[in-house]
Amino acid sequence: MIFSSLEFLFAYLPITLLLYFAVPFKFRNLVIFAVSMIFYGWGEPVYISLMVITILVNYICGYFIGIHRDNEKIARIFLILSVVVSLGILGFFKYFDFFMVNLSRIPFLDFLKPLGIELPIGISFYTFQIMSYTIDVYRGEGKMQKNIISFGAYVTLFPQLIAGPIVRYKDIDDQLNERDHNIELFSDGIRRTVAGLAKKVLLANTAGEILASFTSLPSDEMTVVGSWLGIILYTFQIYFDFSAYSDMAIGMGKMMGFTFLENFNYPYMAKSITDFWRRWHISLSVWFRDYVYIPLGGNRKGAFKTYRNLLIVWFLTGFWHGASWNYIIWGLYFFVILVCEKSFLLKALEKVPVVFQRLYSLFFIVIGWLIFYFEDSAAGFEYMLAMFGKNEFINAATAYDLVRLIPFVLISVVACTPYPRKLYCKLYDKFNTVRMLMPVPLFVFMLLAVAYLVDSSFNPFLYSQF
Repeated sequence: MIFSSLEFLFAYLPITLLLYFAVPFKFRNLVIFAVSMIFYGWGEPVYISLMVITILVNYICGYFIGIHRDNEKIARIFLILSVVVSLGILGFFKYFDFFMVNLSRIPFLDFLKPLGIELPIGISFYTFQIMSYTIDVYRGEGKMQKNIISFGAYVTLFPQLIAGPIVRYKDIDDQLNERDHNIELFSDGIRRTVAGLAKKVLLANTAGEILASFTSLPSDEMTVVGSWLGIILYTFQIYFDFSAYSDMAIGMGKMMGFTFLENFNYPYMAKSITDFWRRWHISLSVWFRDYVYIPLGGNRKGAFKTYRNLLIVWFLTGFWHGASWNYIIWGLYFFVILVCEKSFLLKALEKVPVVFQRLYSLFFIVIGWLIFYFEDSAAGFEYMLAMFGKNEFINAATAYDLVRLIPFVLISVVACTPYPRKLYCKLYDKFNTVRMLMPVPLFVFMLLAVAYLVDSSFNPFLYSQF
């Protein structure tokens, strides 16, 4: 079940909210845990037992870390156990077949075979979330959770279970025990959820459907303009898709009194790749910073170790996204650019106009998404050759596509900027009429999104596969 589905919008979510507010506060974490397990089991019934085992193991480890916090040796043993179990489960389900396939190419290891293991939905997200609990308790940055139901609610919290944002335990431990519920927060949650739904259905899905027609062309039929247009559409799709999921997760969290940290901050407005990664998938960047980069020494132990630490982080960032070489290459690609920026390029960028800073960033972001998109490296290379002049520059079909897509591209460009939100906030603050009429555009967006869902079968959530 995904957020942008009719069964979720008109059955699961309304019933969940009715149950949640029908019970006293002390039972609401139980409701969250129960309905979240149903939500997860809807798509992965075979892996519910795995989720339960993961919760039990980490709850027990967190408990013993908490009660032995003054005995670092014992606490560390349970921390290591928790991390090994969590990463072991993730490694087996996500990476076992990858290693078997690659190792089997070595002549004397050709007997190794992949198992064809199906990847549990959202395992990369909830594994990192669970690890943050035991690490935060070990560091004394979060309180030990004695109530296993509340801990289960934290792990399985359905708004962000499948594709984030990754919620660190220390950011939410107080909210598990006490949180506000009021009309203002609930209505703000509805606005954010509907906005995310519209972004997902009307923009991300549209970009994805058009993209399929470009990437399905034989390599010798792709033009320079057409190949650039195709990868730009993917640039729109992945941003609108993933940020829409985060918007809906944050919105539904607000409906139930939770405040999640923002996961996107208009990343395509970045003035450098360094700036881009402060704006894109913020919860993942913060997770790697707090739990990998800084513990390795960060930038405190000289240039060599700083670059070594960056290399480890960006290798892991790429590999986290998927068990395929293109994701590793994608992570190392950004590592190289970030090292260049850290060494000399940022100072040079500061001397040029902002428009050129943004064009520089967008160029390397788009090339990065090209690497990310093609798991088949040969196909990705062929596509890149088409982008840089292997075939003709433009033909009649591409010209037609370009003209008909201009309105959608312009709308998408504007939607990637903060200007619509700034205009909305300005009008909302200045005019009472705007505040009174706000339900109207929300209703229209909801109606359009539902009409699209009824009429179309194309409705993926890209980041759920990670």
